[in-house]
Amino acid sequence: MKEQPNLLSGQEPPDFRRKFKIIGSVFLIALSLLLLRLGYLQIIRGTEFRQKSENNSIRFRNLKSLRGLIMDRNRVVLADNRPSFDVIYIPNKNKGNELSIEKLKNFYRTKSLEFLYDQSVSPNAKSYLPVKLEKNVDMEKVALIETNALDLPGIYIEVSPIRLYLDGEMLAPVIGYTGEVSKKDLENSAGKYAYGDILGKHGIEKIFDSYIRGHNGAELVEVNVYGKEIKNLGRIDPVSGYNIVLNIDADLQKAAGEALAGRSGAAVVLDVRDGSVLAMFSAPSFDPNLFNSGISYEEWEKLQNNPLCPLSNKAISGQYPPGSTYKLVVAAAALEEGVITSDTKVFCNGSYTLGNRTYRCWKKGGHGWVDLHKAIVESCDVYFYTVGKMLGVDKIAEYAKRFGFGGIAGIDLPNEKSGLVPTKEWKLKRKKSSWQMGETISTAIGQGFNLVTPLQLANAYGAFANGGTLWRPHLVKYIETTEGKLYKEFLPEKKGELKLSPKTIEILNGALWGVVNESGGTGKNAKLSGIDVCGKTGTSQVLGLPENEIARRAKRLAAFQKDHALFACYAPLKNPEIAIAVILENAGAGGAVAAPVARRILSAYFEGKKKNKKQ
Repeated sequence: MKEQPNLLSGQEPPDFRRKFKIIGSVFLIALSLLLLRLGYLQIIRGTEFRQKSENNSIRFRNLKSLRGLIMDRNRVVLADNRPSFDVIYIPNKNKGNELSIEKLKNFYRTKSLEFLYDQSVSPNAKSYLPVKLEKNVDMEKVALIETNALDLPGIYIEVSPIRLYLDGEMLAPVIGYTGEVSKKDLENSAGKYAYGDILGKHGIEKIFDSYIRGHNGAELVEVNVYGKEIKNLGRIDPVSGYNIVLNIDADLQKAAGEALAGRSGAAVVLDVRDGSVLAMFSAPSFDPNLFNSGISYEEWEKLQNNPLCPLSNKAISGQYPPGSTYKLVVAAAALEEGVITSDTKVFCNGSYTLGNRTYRCWKKGGHGWVDLHKAIVESCDVYFYTVGKMLGVDKIAEYAKRFGFGGIAGIDLPNEKSGLVPTKEWKLKRKKSSWQMGETISTAIGQGFNLVTPLQLANAYGAFANGGTLWRPHLVKYIETTEGKLYKEFLPEKKGELKLSPKTIEILNGALWGVVNESGGTGKNAKLSGIDVCGKTGTSQVLGLPENEIARRAKRLAAFQKDHALFACYAPLKNPEIAIAVILENAGAGGAVAAPVARRILSAYFEGKKKNKKQ
């Protein structure tokens, strides 16, 4: 009988020892690999994974500041703030990014709601950076998401302030609008802006953005697996922006907007005593609230492609031939240069011949013998053809520039245009040809190359009304802190002088009064009971017409080729307070169309004064 080995004797069989060594070696290698991996994860990549772990439980949140209020001169709020409810998603690395979003879509479908986010969340999206799925959603969506919060991990509602423009279209070209910081803004900001910041994009909002915007705050919050807040770990409160108080009178602005309703053009109302802008309306306008939640492509295209240019502030960027409103400049130049006196007479038979060309007066049968007073009151073109030829284009240009034409007025808004005052030198340089006397004839009645903005026209008549001081028009009255303390005041700034003699001002004041108040005056539709209104009508051609009468009648103009209607005025005659310029595009005769608009604005101004006195 074979003897059995004693296992306790320590004498193991060779094959057992071999197997034991193999198993031990494998175990030691596996343990070594595990230790190496642990060391790599904890030592080399420990910081990275610790950060990821913290980001899964701690959320950094920007707290957007409230933009400062924008108010009118009577502290009526024009631009306020309201809460916006945005749908936010925090990407989750451990689950498919689309899972929660698909659930959200399904919840929307049950309520027949549209999901507006049309992109996929990037697989590389960082779990600590929120993705904004929808902006400014209504309360139905807010309630739906909050009710189903447990089924929508990573999706939550964030409340942030957005602008509320209380008068909508009425002040859009002046106040402007806001929008999220663009990629270009971020690149050029040198770290000044951050993703998601709201900036002023147009008008006062843009020019004074650094005052209005304020400073964002921040907070750290601990959240659970569903993204819901558990604990606040720290907070820096946002600082609200400063308030802007304008010179605009909201009631007068409304009156101007209503007077221009349904037309294309602009109206500007200035205080002739200091250059304050009391009203400025550009028509058609747009609703700046459209930009609060991110304007759709269709809405943007509709605004951009509108031939009436609602996004443009025509009061400062619209450039038009001034028509007969320019005759004030020519008359002032002629009197100051001694080319005429108030008694100088010219016979008007309805046309003026220069060489082989005939220049027509607006009145077919002519005005007969006219002196300066009658020429302005009845707007006789032949009289000013004659005077313009006597003066020459360069002398007319000299006085036009004194009135502020041909250069920006300097208002506190972007995109102001300078208009154009033609000279011999300008034409030679720009057109590469010499000046013709016929062009002087056209210039003398505000046609030809002449271009002015409504703001320039109002400022020019305001300077004449106050005795010769050309003020820099200004919209902002002062800036105040959130506590209501004065931070910065904008005082009247003198820009130039007309340098006209008292006698010239007296003669022309009387003539401009006659335009509105005398029989035969072209501006009689601006007459206001109890108020001495002084003004001048203008009708400027957009398209030249044939000299031949039959051809003129046969030529039919499209709507956009019809004449512009203009009216510039100031009131009252003694101690004037306001100046108004109205330009209506392709609307016809200034006396028939623009003067009534100015009358409505004048009436609102003086009725407002009476109302304020009674209070």
